[in-house]
This record gives sequence, C-alpha cells and structure tokens, in this order.
Amino acid sequence: MRSANAALLLRTLPRLHGQRIAPTPDGRGWRWLSQPKETMSRQTSGGRAIPALRYRDAVAAIDWLGAAFGFEPRLVVPGDDDGILHAQLVAGDVMVMLGTARDDGFGQMQKTPEDVGGIVTQSAYIVVDNPDAHYERAVSAGAEIVMEIADQDHGGRMYSCRDPEGHLWNFGSYDPWAED
Repeated sequence: MRSANAALLLRTLPRLHGQRIAPTPDGRGWRWLSQPKETMSRQTSGGRAIPALRYRDAVAAIDWLGAAFGFEPRLVVPGDDDGILHAQLVAGDVMVMLGTARDDGFGQMQKTPEDVGGIVTQSAYIVVDNPDAHYERAVSAGAEIVMEIADQDHGGRMYSCRDPEGHLWNFGSYDPWAED
C-alpha cells in the first residue's frame, strides 16, 4: 500500500504532466509515455550537468526539495514498495534527478550519505538570483546549514546546507557562465 505522500503525489501527476504520463496497467502508479521534442533539445543558460541522487525516502525528498529549494516535479516514475524509480525536479532552468536508493547496478556505485557515515564526495552548486531569500526558505524548511550565507572572495554570495538525508547543496549568486 502506498504512503499518503505517495498517493498525493500520484494524484497530482496528471495535472502536472499532462499527456506525458499514463496509468500503469495495474492501476498502481504512473509511467512516462514520451517527452516532447521541444524539451529534448532545449537550450540552457549554461552547461548540461544534471546531479543524480539517491534517497532512502524519495517521496519525502521530493516534497522537502520543493519546500526548501523550490523544486517542482517534472517527471515522477513510481516504483514498487512506495519507491521512486526515477524523478526529474526543476527549479527555473536547473534540474536534478533522483530515485529511491536500491541495490541495483547504479546503487552499488552510488550510496546515500547515511550509508557512508554522512560523507559526500560531490555536491551541486546552483546559481540563484536572491541567495538571501533562498537561504531563508531553506532554513524555514529545516535545512541543516553547514556554511552560513556570506559574501565570497571570488564574487557573489552563497551558503551550503544538507538536506534531511545528508546530501550537500550549495546555492549562490556567483554565476561562472555570466559574461563580465
């Protein structure tokens, strides 16, 4: 049986994603049908690196990342046992992908921070227009601030925080793609 959060998420998918998803044959979830061509070749403001993360509770992570950082679901593919096989979340022109941690080929190479003592070996830096407002939103949602918001020697203003499962996130106004 799906959790209340998963059930709410599944009810909102048709509204959020229109014709790109359809119910599974067993009626338990939603599956991605196709991606419109215009989004496949969409130009971005910078590089095309998309962070990919695994969470023990991906449904809760989707909710929290929305509340704390403003991410909205673009695509969510539910899996078995209340899990998420794949999700794409967007905030402006930034995308992150995530799924429920599982013991598959990718899962054997990438662990959650909790699985390895809270250590991370990489993190996302995301450019935001107003880092102070973004910081306040993250704090209000319960983000663990690990580097307070401050002006940086290299330019811009930034802060670093951890989400409830320990992933490290960095947000700031310094944009290396911007022209001088």
